[in-house]
Amino acid sequence: MTDQTQYVTLGVADGLFAVPVESVQQILEIQPVAAMPNAPADFIGLIDVRGQNVPVIDLRTKLALPASADTQNTRIVVLDVSVEGATRRFGLKTDRVFEVTGLDQGALEPPPDLGARWRADCVAGVGRRAGAFVTVLDLDRLFLADVLASDALA
Repeated sequence: MTDQTQYVTLGVADGLFAVPVESVQQILEIQPVAAMPNAPADFIGLIDVRGQNVPVIDLRTKLALPASADTQNTRIVVLDVSVEGATRRFGLKTDRVFEVTGLDQGALEPPPDLGARWRADCVAGVGRRAGAFVTVLDLDRLFLADVLASDALA
């Protein structure tokens, strides 16, 4: 049996996304978020996780998907992400969390190349699970702009 990378699969709008399971620290039900003034649109605020302030990013907004009201399935996935050599903790608000799983054939294909019309820099690759496409997020690149913005404010 070969080692297969495991992913936590997330639902956002009609899309199926995944993050590496080793980055996931916790999965929380939706909770009140303390808004921050002058924050970027995708940064919805802070939550307390075991006494630590954790910034929460809305994955829908980050991926330029239409806004949607929270439901009983909305979750905050707490992630440890390495950005520019430093480990940062973020919460990622998502519509739902499905499962921890491997991908069919265990391999990722590169994101499609559409040229300059589409930025695929936050996509690590595309896999399949039970016949459905799964977009695996490159967390380092997904959060890079947020880290640079927060560092500029410090």
